Amino acid sequence: MEALDTLGLKCPQPILKIAVKAKEMNAGDILEVTADCESFPKDIQAWCGKTGKTLLFCTTEGGVHKAQIQF
Repeated sequence: MEALDTLGLKCPQPILKIAVKAKEMNAGDILEVTADCESFPKDIQAWCGKTGKTLLFCTTEGGVHKAQIQF
């Protein structure tokens, strides 16, 4: 599993970082993303829907979002 820390980045930077990282990922790989951008949960859902990736989960604890995407 790969990890991507986007803490401190504001929309749309976390999604752009994920899109760049996606080019390095293979089918079946899992990417765990940490973000604190307010719109991240809905942004990551929309991105996964648009790209056909699977959003395994997106949780929020203390203003920090953690999501896992399966490629």
